[in-house]
Amino acid sequence: MAYVSIESDDRMEEGPEGLQFQSFLGTDARAASTQAGGASSFEPAGAPRKPSGFWTIEYYQPYFDVDTKTVLRRCYSTLLPTSRNYLSTHLTPSADLYGPFWTLTTLIFSLFVFSSLASSIAAYLSDPEASSPTDPIEYDFGLLSIAFGLVYSYGLGVPILLWLGLRYLGVGEWSIIEAVAVWGYGQFVWIPVAVLCVIPISLVRWILCGIAFLLSGFFLVANVYPVLASADKKAVRLLIIVLVALHAGIALCFKVLFFSYYIKQIGPKDPIDPPIPGNPTEGLAARFFAL
Repeated sequence: MAYVSIESDDRMEEGPEGLQFQSFLGTDARAASTQAGGASSFEPAGAPRKPSGFWTIEYYQPYFDVDTKTVLRRCYSTLLPTSRNYLSTHLTPSADLYGPFWTLTTLIFSLFVFSSLASSIAAYLSDPEASSPTDPIEYDFGLLSIAFGLVYSYGLGVPILLWLGLRYLGVGEWSIIEAVAVWGYGQFVWIPVAVLCVIPISLVRWILCGIAFLLSGFFLVANVYPVLASADKKAVRLLIIVLVALHAGIALCFKVLFFSYYIKQIGPKDPIDPPIPGNPTEGLAARFFAL
């Protein structure tokens, strides 16, 4: 029997320790897989994320993570007398900014659209021969700018300034998000009122605006006054008078600037109220004196 000697392969002598692995990923893929952790460190899937700064989008993302059912419930709850504990009852587990933003934005367009519709209805009823129901509605975009400034200034500016003032006075019972949420949701009642104010009867419009003022005013006082009462200085509670005055002013502005269109006459001999000037944005002072 003959034996044949075979030269050993150097690679086989290396054994398992000589094995090498080569990555077939591109350079970009390898770089993306190792960023923020190095080549040999990985972040666990359940690890808590680092808090983002207030100047980043990630910081505000949780305040917009809310479903439609919750937003609607928080809206109509402001119309109930039992909403005096709104912060603890309806804004739990956390307040949101999604609902207040869309409530105020919807109110802006409601004031603009239905004010224009009320103007067209009043013009037609004042002189049916000069106009027709099929005539296109004329929109005064100056009213849109006025509504934008009024609603956002009151719905966003007032709660932010109030929160800053209370923080300066050492009152920290609520956060700025809760302050904006209370004010934003509190203006929800003006949306259906804006729709109903197309009714061409001045007394009905005044009643509707009065109801909206009382409901939203009660809601704000019931939820803001406990925060003011928690201050060490009792004089802080007097701020509620300023807030009520501002609320009354915004209610009067809504009625006078957007729904002060009067019918000139129903019949040839039945005058009712003098008409408002043709351009709604002109002669605003005349509207206040023509009430």
